[in-house]
Amino acid sequence: MKIVVTDACIFIDVIELQLTAKFFGLDLEIHTTRDVFDELYPEQQQILEAYQGNSKLTIHILSPDEKLALLSDDFPKALTPEDRSVVFIAQKLDAIVLSSDKPVRKVAKKLAIEYHGMIWIFDQLVEKGHLSGEEASVKITLMVNTNLIYRNNMEMQGEVGKRIRNWTKK
Repeated sequence: MKIVVTDACIFIDVIELQLTAKFFGLDLEIHTTRDVFDELYPEQQQILEAYQGNSKLTIHILSPDEKLALLSDDFPKALTPEDRSVVFIAQKLDAIVLSSDKPVRKVAKKLAIEYHGMIWIFDQLVEKGHLSGEEASVKITLMVNTNLIYRNNMEMQGEVGKRIRNWTKK
């Protein structure tokens, strides 16, 4: 089972696309931090609390010393304290970072931490049979049309287009 540390943007996308149950159905040990959890709206928190309650989600609370270490570590200014907490816990757990935010992914790469985003999550959902190719194509198209991160990124749009072609082949 892969250990992943997830940031807020992934949770937001998963919830908005109504993929929460399928995401938590993947063979992943999903972690986040209290700082990330607190970024979410109360309705989103409530959805995730159900998964925390049945041990599908672990929420880490950083100690004062850990928070101090985050401030003293050499993180770029582009990373929020919440983003730093994701990278910190991923390092601590030797885990994969799940984020669609470019600054988080850039730092993960620099630190040699494996990282992925929503496109990888879609790949996993299709590969493991949680979504059909048709369902995934509809959901990923919705994501691109409603999320500026994807809509304004030509590279990501190219990757999405490849997926849709592969998933809808007969």
